[in-house]
Amino acid sequence: MADSSFDIVSKVERQEVDNALNQTAKEISQRYDFKGTGASISWSGEKILMEANGEDRVKAILDVFQSKLIKRGISLKSLDAGEPQLSGKEYKIFASIEEGISQDNAKKVAKIIRDEGPKGIKAQVQGEELRVSSKSRDDLQTVIALLKGKDFDFALQFVNYR
Repeated sequence: MADSSFDIVSKVERQEVDNALNQTAKEISQRYDFKGTGASISWSGEKILMEANGEDRVKAILDVFQSKLIKRGISLKSLDAGEPQLSGKEYKIFASIEEGISQDNAKKVAKIIRDEGPKGIKAQVQGEELRVSSKSRDDLQTVIALLKGKDFDFALQFVNYR
């Protein structure tokens, strides 16, 4: 029988982030506490730009955006938001969406699988993802449960289970 396998990836659907951003913009335009503050959220190239006339207001925009991401099933570990910066009279926060597993993080995950997972499991780094294979599907499910129990500083998804 051939080996069973799955891939460990860290991906974010751009459309879901776009939807969360649009919902946040709509809520900002309708909420009373944001009226007349120049509060806005928008794409700025590959980054997300949040602007308001006060540091607490721009943090509130970030909070609203984070809640919209959670509702859309996007892990906050993939959101990398900077600190509020004063730019003229406006406060700004730049945030980016992190995708892909770095080589160092992939090696850490592979080491955990080797050290704590069942015997006979193979983990190979393939670009920005990790392929895990074994003869036993039960062992693969054990590895998924093991990794879900760990707290990584990046989001993980398990795809191509076959």
